[in-house]
Amino acid sequence: MDVQKEILQLRKEINYHSKLYYVYDAPVISDYDFDMLMQRLKTLEGEHPELITPDSPTQRVGGQALSQFTPVHHQVPLESLTDVFSYDELFSFGERMDALLTEPHNYTVEPKIDGLSMSLEYENGVFVRGATRGDGTTGEDVTENLRTVRSVPLRIENAPERLIVRGEVYMSKSVFEELNREREINGEPLLANPRNAAAGSMRQLDPKVAASRKLDIICFNMQYTSGTPYETHAQTLDAMRDMGFPVVPYTVYDSIRDCVERIEWLGENRGDLPYDMDGAVIKINSLSQRSQLGSTAKAPRWAVAFKYPPEKKESRVLDIVVQVGRTGVLTPKVIVEPVRLAGTTVSAATLHNQDNIDRLDIRLGDTVVLQKAGEIIPEVVSVNHAKRPEGSVPFKMPLFCPECGSPVVRDEDGAALRCTSPECPAQRLRNIAHFASREAMDIEGLGISVCESLINSGLVKNFADLYYLEAQSVAMLDRMGEKSAQNLMTAIEKSKEAGLARLLCAFGIRQVGQKAAKTLAMHFSDLDEVMAAGKEKLTAIPDIGAITAGFITEWFSLEQSKHQIRLLREAGVSFQSKEELLDNRFAGKTFVLTGTLQNYTRDEASAVIEKYGGKASGSVSKKTSYVLAGENAGSKLTKAQELGIPVISEEEFAHMVQ
Repeated sequence: MDVQKEILQLRKEINYHSKLYYVYDAPVISDYDFDMLMQRLKTLEGEHPELITPDSPTQRVGGQALSQFTPVHHQVPLESLTDVFSYDELFSFGERMDALLTEPHNYTVEPKIDGLSMSLEYENGVFVRGATRGDGTTGEDVTENLRTVRSVPLRIENAPERLIVRGEVYMSKSVFEELNREREINGEPLLANPRNAAAGSMRQLDPKVAASRKLDIICFNMQYTSGTPYETHAQTLDAMRDMGFPVVPYTVYDSIRDCVERIEWLGENRGDLPYDMDGAVIKINSLSQRSQLGSTAKAPRWAVAFKYPPEKKESRVLDIVVQVGRTGVLTPKVIVEPVRLAGTTVSAATLHNQDNIDRLDIRLGDTVVLQKAGEIIPEVVSVNHAKRPEGSVPFKMPLFCPECGSPVVRDEDGAALRCTSPECPAQRLRNIAHFASREAMDIEGLGISVCESLINSGLVKNFADLYYLEAQSVAMLDRMGEKSAQNLMTAIEKSKEAGLARLLCAFGIRQVGQKAAKTLAMHFSDLDEVMAAGKEKLTAIPDIGAITAGFITEWFSLEQSKHQIRLLREAGVSFQSKEELLDNRFAGKTFVLTGTLQNYTRDEASAVIEKYGGKASGSVSKKTSYVLAGENAGSKLTKAQELGIPVISEEEFAHMVQ
């Protein structure tokens, strides 16, 4: 077959199977077979890059990072909705419709997905632009980020010349939970809820970050079409589904009171839906009647959003337990008599910390009021002190880790308690996964799932054990095999030469991330020098404050840390620094990079600055020494000009480092 014809055929087949998967939830081939089709297309396009088009299914990985988002004026305003909170308010809306419309009318009822509202624009069936809602009139161009959302069709068949569709980008509950699980393992702050996670992902300047978040979209309105006009909203939803868009489920009712049935069903079953939702949307179905009703200054007159109140239930406290998270933080948890709440059975809820326990004054045997924060995470709202049993006593957090018995310390902000041991079993997965991560020892192939397998099999109890693994034992793990095991052993062996900066970062010492680790490696030739340095010597180093110095000396003083270092030394892991401080010409200087540089990546430019004793920062302030501006520089350049901070070009920067 001709290569171009095969590429076109593969794209058509992949789009067909994507439609079955994302729109109809009825795949007819396995994930493996789908991946093989995609891999073949990638191979052909790699061999013939001149045949790659923007609407190819392969173009979803995320392109070049953006310096800013371009404003987009919406051809049709993306209006907000009027909220109602009771059936009386809903019936009043129905009465207004009856008074304003002389012709018979019916309604659609849809779930109100809690995500980020978007417009998708198509020309001759090709996706050309996507924008956020913004203020309803002007949004931001997030086309490159939307291309990474696999449920967004990049090409639609039998399309009108111009089409604008409105949808809601969301993060499914399962993806949200997995993302938070990974963030917890990596010691990153947890995301509050799926809506915020989706919104933050869509506004990433680097589309590759958005691509990694596994977002979805569900469409709920046809904003504009140059094709055949439709009579009802339901017809437009059906047409969008036929075109390949994932479409919001809807039901049509003849009267406003009949809508209550669906509203109640959605409220009772929202916990079982894959997306987070905070209400039901009720709309006039007829498009001509919508046009007749028009809009107020803020919202259409022909629709309302029925908002569900947070569901609350009482239950009795059976126990209060303390769990040790993968970052070493001790978290109190209340165990309650199981109760059905927002679609799921709840038997436990977090109490966060001692301060929250004291605020609630919660004790064993108490009757508590529960709700789900953001419809996701169970939490205790209050305690019914009138039902408190006699003889109860206040609960206090332990002074020693319940997992390993090591002393616990309170964070500097006073909120959380943390286990001090690097060998604590509860922190095992997080510590090993972080040690192997890209910013640390960069052991390719050692992701979270492999780390779990190694731990569960008993092969690895701490990060030093990685260097004593045998390929034969690793090959016996699930989904490994001889080749994968050998590749992993090669990557582990290679990491022995990662150098001091990566090793310090890999240890997971508090406040010692990539930048602090590089700074230390610039000033010390090997790990033994770092270990021998006291607080005074450490604080003399730029950007190493007293608190960070305290964490460093404390970590190296622990017997568990000394044991790990001894094992690493015996395994042949290099303790030598690879960082080279050429001179101190940029000592005390802070650079901010903005725009696209021609001869450096941002990481490369930052490395050059650091080698001359300077510091690269992500934000402009009065303390900024220089702003290095490339092409398409954005708001950072504007702020620098407002503050009178020197702005240098890439050419000027090159002269400074000659």
